[in-house]
Amino acid sequence: MARSKAAGDLAYRSLTAPWDAALELFRFAGASAPARERVESGWGAWDGERLVGALVAERAGGSAMLHGPVVVAPSDAPAEVAVEVASALLASALSHAATQGIDTLFTRPQGLDRIWVRHGFIPVPEAELPAELRGRPGLGLFGWRGGTALWSAAGRGAPRARALGRR
Repeated sequence: MARSKAAGDLAYRSLTAPWDAALELFRFAGASAPARERVESGWGAWDGERLVGALVAERAGGSAMLHGPVVVAPSDAPAEVAVEVASALLASALSHAATQGIDTLFTRPQGLDRIWVRHGFIPVPEAELPAELRGRPGLGLFGWRGGTALWSAAGRGAPRARALGRR
């Protein structure tokens, strides 16, 4: 990202297989990414021909795990620019989820809590992850269900006791 570029001056677009540019950016930043064959979709921020931000997803039925966002910027660039780029990439992923029948998104927060919370993600227990998405590196888990903070583990575990009697 050139020193003169703001987040709005970048070109944002979907990424396509074989995902080379995005996976190389993840490697450069030292961030974990899914195996190439597990990536189902991705979004990028471009400064000319150079990819400067990426977010990728792997899918399991109606759920998906987001990896990233990874944004690279010069060391003297304001941190807020990178946060804006990350937020724009996430907005693209949420739009995609709505059109593809994905009702639940998961992610590892990576210290970007304010981005996730701003977009409707909340902390959720690891038990909520579908089996196909378990075992990914990272600590903590955030989930999104259609942008609502409603989360239910109904049907899991023992039934709750109900109060009997009238009020």
